[in-house]
Amino acid sequence: MNRILIVDDEAPLRRALTTSLRARGFEVVEASSGEKAVVVVADRGADLVVLDLGLGDLEGLEVLQRIRGFSDTPVIVLTARHTQSDKVALLDAGADDYVTKPFDTEELLARIRAALRRRPDTDQSVAAIVECDGLVVDLTRRLVTRDGERIALTPTEMSMLEVMVGNPGRLLTHDFLLRKVWGPGYATEWNYLRTYVGQLRKKLGDDAASPRFIATEPGVGYRWLIDPEALGA
Repeated sequence: MNRILIVDDEAPLRRALTTSLRARGFEVVEASSGEKAVVVVADRGADLVVLDLGLGDLEGLEVLQRIRGFSDTPVIVLTARHTQSDKVALLDAGADDYVTKPFDTEELLARIRAALRRRPDTDQSVAAIVECDGLVVDLTRRLVTRDGERIALTPTEMSMLEVMVGNPGRLLTHDFLLRKVWGPGYATEWNYLRTYVGQLRKKLGDDAASPRFIATEPGVGYRWLIDPEALGA
């Protein structure tokens, strides 16, 4: 039985979707806020998330980015935005699909089934909390500490760290990192990467000459060194 997380601050819509999904054999979990949604995905997991962008506490886009920091769980966005640029931005941020409001419930159900069919059989998620060598990265709370002391990261530094931690051991090309952190229009701005990776290394207590966390692959990109087997919650 697939578990579907519905994230919406409107109780009537949550109830209606829950009724329709349960009638079709899905297990349903509800979240009335963005913060709760991130915690549910991190702690309990979900096979798919239906995410309304118009939440009261957090922008739906931020919720999507937080989830993408530690999980590849399919996310279908419910949005009242109709422009092509808005839809492209959602997909670039990690949404698997979107449904424009007002929507037909049968269409949403069809998109849910299609997204679940595309989902890999193996779980590609990483732990919500990563610990290594005194460094603790809490992806759910977007909190980083070293030897018990909080590290103050800028939003861009945190976004870059989330991408790296979410892809342990994988070679992340310059183009991939630029698109993930800054967007598709920055594919050639390598100077951004050099600057921010340098700042991130300094704050994490890492050494480019003998890296523990971030290794440089000359001319290609960077690699987060912590092996997936070392990740723990």
